[in-house]
Amino acid sequence: MTARLTAIIVACTAGVWTAPALADPCEGVLPTKGTTFSGVVRYVGDGDGLCLGPANRPDRWIEIRLADFYAPELHEAGGAEAKSRLQRVAMGRTLVCRAGRRSYDRVVAACTIGGRPLGDMLRAAGGTEGGRAWRK
Repeated sequence: MTARLTAIIVACTAGVWTAPALADPCEGVLPTKGTTFSGVVRYVGDGDGLCLGPANRPDRWIEIRLADFYAPELHEAGGAEAKSRLQRVAMGRTLVCRAGRRSYDRVVAACTIGGRPLGDMLRAAGGTEGGRAWRK
């Protein structure tokens, strides 16, 4: 019985230990400030963070923090709804972005879909701002 319990604990711990790596699949090289780049949205991490790039190539997906929209954090009120909204508006669509500064392991960028700013599209879809970096 002890060996079985040990095996269960090891299996559960291994699953928990690897989960953070699965949470962020975007591994592409970040563009330099001022660079214009484009791609299809492949992953949405939260209400103002996403990745774009070629299908089935997370090693080339660029992680972006939107420059023109500050969504609530996932753990805050409205955070899950903000993520769902960004998925509805942008997932699978082509963005054209202009790289700004870096923030951790992502680039802050102003992005458009069909020439329309993504932040404006999120607000038009009912998005309200209020994340950690939000400024009124």
